[in-house]
Amino acid sequence: MDPCPFVRILVGNLAVKCQASSKGSSSYSGKVHPSSSPFFCKIKLKGVETDSCSRNVSTVPLPLTSETEPNPPHSLAASFDLTKSQITKAVFVKISLYKGPTETACLLSSPKLMGKISIPLDLTQAEARPCTFHNGWAKLKPRAHAKARLLHLTVRAEPDPRFVFRFDGEPECSPQVFQIKGDVKQPVFTCKFSFRDKNNNPAGAAHYSSAAVNSHSAERKGWSITVHDLSGSPVAAASMATPFVPSPGSHRVSRSNPGAWLIIRPDGDGTWKPWGRLEAWRQPNNSTAVGYRFQVLPATADPVTLAASTLSSHHGGKFTIDATSGVSPLNTPHGSWDLGSGSGSGSDFGFDPSFHYKGFVMSATVDGEGKRSKPHVEVGVQHVTCTEDAAAFVALAAALDLSIDACKLFSQKLRKELRQ
Repeated sequence: MDPCPFVRILVGNLAVKCQASSKGSSSYSGKVHPSSSPFFCKIKLKGVETDSCSRNVSTVPLPLTSETEPNPPHSLAASFDLTKSQITKAVFVKISLYKGPTETACLLSSPKLMGKISIPLDLTQAEARPCTFHNGWAKLKPRAHAKARLLHLTVRAEPDPRFVFRFDGEPECSPQVFQIKGDVKQPVFTCKFSFRDKNNNPAGAAHYSSAAVNSHSAERKGWSITVHDLSGSPVAAASMATPFVPSPGSHRVSRSNPGAWLIIRPDGDGTWKPWGRLEAWRQPNNSTAVGYRFQVLPATADPVTLAASTLSSHHGGKFTIDATSGVSPLNTPHGSWDLGSGSGSGSDFGFDPSFHYKGFVMSATVDGEGKRSKPHVEVGVQHVTCTEDAAAFVALAAALDLSIDACKLFSQKLRKELRQ
């Protein structure tokens, strides 16, 4: 399998401080945590068009430091992914500094623009090797009546090749899966959607368990999708480990009792082993949001959460697993929970080298209810060493797509392919 070229743009290590006064002192005597700092910034990628599921603007709080403080701690603030066709010399990162609340309820409390800076990027250099375009303090161009301020930032780009897969139909319709490279698509997998019951558990998946419900019509259970290679051998599967059931007195799957999928793969000795677990539910305070959590299941360690956020049941979004700067949640407008960004060592942004997954891991598009979903899946090259690796990510993408249907309100009817 040949990967597609991608470039990642990484922006991080942000902090702001006032320039020293004529007396050589700052009006701030120490470092302020981002949550209590009055400043935030908007980071925008200019000069390139992105697809509807990708972000090109990020809003992040900024820590405030004094003149005597050392450089800020390593942290990632934003990342942007570009395909080869988007890579040009005319791209730049624009950062705008604001003072005030990030969310406002009235005009009187609107944030004020304090200054901005643009960093030009020649991304043709980053197709073959990592490039740092800025690392250190920079003077912001102030707005009228605003003080000049210094912003610390790191802007870098690096090659990030990925395998790209696309379903040729909805997962419940047992589609083929193609590998995409440029204008060429090549079949690599077939998917088989099926139903199972409690006593017929294919591929060694765990039996489901859940709160009791009054009737089987109030359950969505037994869904299974198996991924086969071109020889017909099963190389990964996603099977419902916990049925999707409505909470008492409602028509929705609750967060306290989510449905769950077990992602499994062959173990090499004729058995199957669990690789990951995906949970999904309907958010309680948002009629159109589907929450999810994905964990990998190491054989000798506790489960590790790699992604947890929400997707729109109407519009869908993009699911992303990214592991560069640790394992703290970051919600994004399009439903991905990024653990950072980047495919290199990540040392510039505080990456923990002991973590098994690093850099960009995978992403998958998800369409909303009633749409003919054909997931588009990208997997970082460093996370695919065999066919089974790629197939596991494909099975996860299928399970996530099917979870949108499984979390559909129980007052609404499922399409015929999903009714046993």
